[in-house]
Amino acid sequence: MSEFELLRSVPDGLFIGGSWRPALDGGTVDVSDPATGGVVKSVASASVTDGLAALDAACDAFPAWAATPARERGEVLRRAFDLLQQRKQQFALLMTIEMGKPLAEAHAEVAYGGEFLRWFGESATHVQGRYGANPEGTGRMVVTHHPVGPCYLITPWNFPLAMATRKIAPALAAGCTVVIKPAELTPLTTAYFATLLQDAGLPPGVLNVVTTDAPGAVSEAIIADPRLRKLSFTGSTPVGQQLLARAAGGVLRTSMELGGNAPFLVFEDADLARAVDGGMVAKFRNTGQACTAANRFLIHASVVEEFTERLTAQVDDLVVGRGTEPGVTIGPLIDDRAVSKTQELVGDALRRGATLLAGGAPIDGPGSFYPPTVLSDVPSTSALLRQEIFGPVVAVVPFTDEDEAVALANDTEYGLVSYVFTESLARGQRMVERLHTGMMGLNVGAVSNAAAPFGGWKQSGLGREGGAEGIHEYLETKYTLTSDPFA
Repeated sequence: MSEFELLRSVPDGLFIGGSWRPALDGGTVDVSDPATGGVVKSVASASVTDGLAALDAACDAFPAWAATPARERGEVLRRAFDLLQQRKQQFALLMTIEMGKPLAEAHAEVAYGGEFLRWFGESATHVQGRYGANPEGTGRMVVTHHPVGPCYLITPWNFPLAMATRKIAPALAAGCTVVIKPAELTPLTTAYFATLLQDAGLPPGVLNVVTTDAPGAVSEAIIADPRLRKLSFTGSTPVGQQLLARAAGGVLRTSMELGGNAPFLVFEDADLARAVDGGMVAKFRNTGQACTAANRFLIHASVVEEFTERLTAQVDDLVVGRGTEPGVTIGPLIDDRAVSKTQELVGDALRRGATLLAGGAPIDGPGSFYPPTVLSDVPSTSALLRQEIFGPVVAVVPFTDEDEAVALANDTEYGLVSYVFTESLARGQRMVERLHTGMMGLNVGAVSNAAAPFGGWKQSGLGREGGAEGIHEYLETKYTLTSDPFA
């Protein structure tokens, strides 16, 4: 299928109550290819009225979907998984067009995103409660789990498929209905996925999709509605804080997957070849536009020079370009604002005394391109070490001993993920205990897996997505005491 044919096949409306329709006021939002800057499609832009109509549909569909046997809900997700395998070429190409990631990485995202459909399709039938006598022996305790209710899911632009499946799949498996608002920069993948769920047999109203260029107003109205019972958001910490404040009014169940500032620790006994390969994955996957991306490369002073030389050599081999072109390994940033922010962070570090080893300036021409960049001896006062970079920039900082490495790694309000490279089992175990992050990669540069609980500590978020824990984010727990049946 050509790019033109694929884009034509993606719905351009709002998906409400099982039907596609335009926004009531006729509003639209343009979707651009960040590699060219050109508009590829215009889609409906929901108003507040449209958003509340989507919530109406989710509320109407909830009783029947909650009562649907878990096996049937799981079978819908399994059929969706199978259909995704059949349409993987189209989904990968669509993500490359609207988000910019290299086609090989888009295929990897299709595989990763699909696993949430398979995992939670299987998990739907594994929700278990408890039964037993109370300690006094006067009755029996019954603990059961129930779908929390209609959910509002807000997804980011950087992983258009995986962030949708990671939220939609557990919600549907638990028996919840959904209104999802994809990022206005990359709404096409979510719309295309909604058609796939239709084909998989999902009943009308169980999933509703609203795209909008007025996310604040639409989200505020939906969150304020007393019928909503769950809010899940992936995005920046400042926006997450605002949403949490709004959710407090309705005492909503919330899941927040927020910002990161991941430390990448390489100790003196590390396998440097493995560490460099791990660093390339941890930093440059998705052109550095990931909350799990390594931000701060903390390298032991005895190996920092060799590590940096090896890493820079691999960085020099990366190929920048449009993700559909053969051999491209680094795509564009999402837009020109991202390029400007990256350049500001790099410029600030250089002014403070960092050394530039590769890259360091925006690439002229169409598209939002920034080259892979390596900076060594980055001063502690640099914004590059305090803010989430979200770009292809390596910031190298030396340390002298384990205590200093841990102090540097933990010196942030974020706590999503950390990466540690060492050949010492004992040190690896100590890092599990000492690093203040919700996830850790030990001698690996990527940790995400549908079967594992994804989430952070501190200002990196609340709750977990994936794993056995993921479905419980969409379930309420009820305790019932019954009289002693033998009394």
